[in-house]
Amino acid sequence: MKGDAKLIDTLNSLLSDELSATNQYMVHAEICENWGYGKLHDHFKKRAIDEMKHAERLIARILFLEGRPIVSNLHGIKIGAEVPQQFANDHALEFGAIKSYNAAIAQAVAVKDNATREMLESILKDEDRHIDQIEERRDQISQMGIQNFLTEQTS
Repeated sequence: MKGDAKLIDTLNSLLSDELSATNQYMVHAEICENWGYGKLHDHFKKRAIDEMKHAERLIARILFLEGRPIVSNLHGIKIGAEVPQQFANDHALEFGAIKSYNAAIAQAVAVKDNATREMLESILKDEDRHIDQIEERRDQISQMGIQNFLTEQTS
């Protein structure tokens, strides 16, 4: 099914966002593993897998719309040197994703592509959950202090 060219471009932009996010989360996961924070490693690794699944769904939809998935365009990733900075960088990443998905949903509605809209809404729900989890952890750091928080993150 031939899809709207501008919507396919938007899907490719979202794909770049997801692939970049995957890399950022994977690096944060491995940094935390290296520091001995196994629970944080697992948290970031799960998030990287979620983002990979989003990328997979976007690739499938682009192909269905007879577009060409572009997997070589990555955005700069922001690696935190400390855990609070990792969460701050991830929060900015997810906030940007939510904004982009909302705009893409409006675009899909405008071209009457409801199947793409539904897929984007599903991913948006995941991104909302991601930002909520980041905010939860940032609140925990604020309330208990970084040292106590990190003590809880060892395996």
